[in-house]
Amino acid sequence: SPSRSSTSPTPSPSTEPTTAAPSTAEAAGSQEVSAAARDPEPPTLRRGDKGPEVTELELRLTQLGLYTREARGSYNEGVEDAVSRYQWARGVQPEEYGVYDLSTRERLESETTEP
Repeated sequence: SPSRSSTSPTPSPSTEPTTAAPSTAEAAGSQEVSAAARDPEPPTLRRGDKGPEVTELELRLTQLGLYTREARGSYNEGVEDAVSRYQWARGVQPEEYGVYDLSTRERLESETTEP
């Protein structure tokens, strides 16, 4: 009788943490995957777009000396021209010059720092 009660509690605590640890790790892993899956690819930007993504683009182009105006977060003719010059100079062949697509973004982000 005493050996049963002393044996019984010992496996329970060791079993619980072992079982809990993988499920916690699995849960964390699945959260990371689902968070990554929920993040869509970055937006394609073009003339008329506005916002912080455009401001970042302007600032990255400024780092390379391709954009000299003040960054205002508005994808206007000046931004479009700078993007076109960047694409041409780097040999990026987009579907439409002046449009900040994924291939242009990847290339520009690889040679500039996040503002």
